[in-house]
Amino acid sequence: MTDETIAGRITPAPPATEEIAGHRVVVAYAGAAAEDAALHQRAAVVDRSHRTRVRVGGAKAAEMVGGLVTNDTLALQPGQGQYAAALTAKGRVVADVRIYVEAGSVLTDTGARAGAGWRAMLAKFVNPRVAPHTDETAAVRALGVFGPGARHVVEAVTGVAASALTVLPDYGHVRVASGGAALLVARTPELGVDGFDLFVPAAEFDELWRRAVKAGAVPCGLAAWEIARVEAGRPEWGLDIDEATLAQEANFDALQAISYTKGCYVGQEVVARVHFKGHVNRHLRGLRGGDAPGAPTGAALFDAEGREVGDVRTSVDSPRLGPIALAMVRREIEPGAALTARWDGGERRVEVCALPFPAP
Repeated sequence: MTDETIAGRITPAPPATEEIAGHRVVVAYAGAAAEDAALHQRAAVVDRSHRTRVRVGGAKAAEMVGGLVTNDTLALQPGQGQYAAALTAKGRVVADVRIYVEAGSVLTDTGARAGAGWRAMLAKFVNPRVAPHTDETAAVRALGVFGPGARHVVEAVTGVAASALTVLPDYGHVRVASGGAALLVARTPELGVDGFDLFVPAAEFDELWRRAVKAGAVPCGLAAWEIARVEAGRPEWGLDIDEATLAQEANFDALQAISYTKGCYVGQEVVARVHFKGHVNRHLRGLRGGDAPGAPTGAALFDAEGREVGDVRTSVDSPRLGPIALAMVRREIEPGAALTARWDGGERRVEVCALPFPAP
């Protein structure tokens, strides 16, 4: 980011942005390294509004959503939530979905790249006369606060006591009134640090952002978010997983996104067959590259015999861990194995790691 001279004064240039599924997203405000440090040492505030939010209403909302996802939505009470995957009939991932059950409705939240697929599933399988579903992406924005000081920032912004936020389970949530607006405050475990998402009316977003910054949160952009996401081993649909990915390949078991005791849902037969009778042939793994520049996204991975055994999905340069990446790797390649990453113009030795990456 460079400064601009406007009317004889030096004025900070607007932050660089990137388009994701038609939404402009800030890449960095003050620089990814500083924002990453805030996220791990203090608190960072992140605009998560580019994600897709759809509300399913009616007495059968949880049942209808439960018929489309891998987790047991019907087991949830109002105020509880979960992480799940929505699949094709062949067990491939259409979207990864965060589910928040409220009294009389279910709020679903998924990545921007997966939004179209999730909306299409709802339109195909959920009768709107039984459970009306409304896209709230424009009307309801999402503000995330992450880091060791996140609960204190959220307390300052919403009035919910930090002690109450501490005991919220993962994806647990409370609805509160703040400045005349109704907010949903949800605990979010995605980054391996304390974190909360605030779902707020669009008209209130800017004011709540200002209050979060005043309370000590550092604005954080996409670059620092991606570093933290990769460190935590969290796949992003459209980057690390897609409709060619089976649920177990994406580590959804480890992420507690699959129930093997719930009722029927789209793609259940494939998920059950893999779990009870077989295995998947590849898994999402981590890669470390030492001090050298990392292998880029799309690089092919080869074992010592020269066989291609995977590919790099998301590659980042972590200020804490150095060059790291998420990669899809054949199941016989164990953590600790050395591979060669090759791409047009270069190659690099990398080490396979279990996810999440160990803290430095």
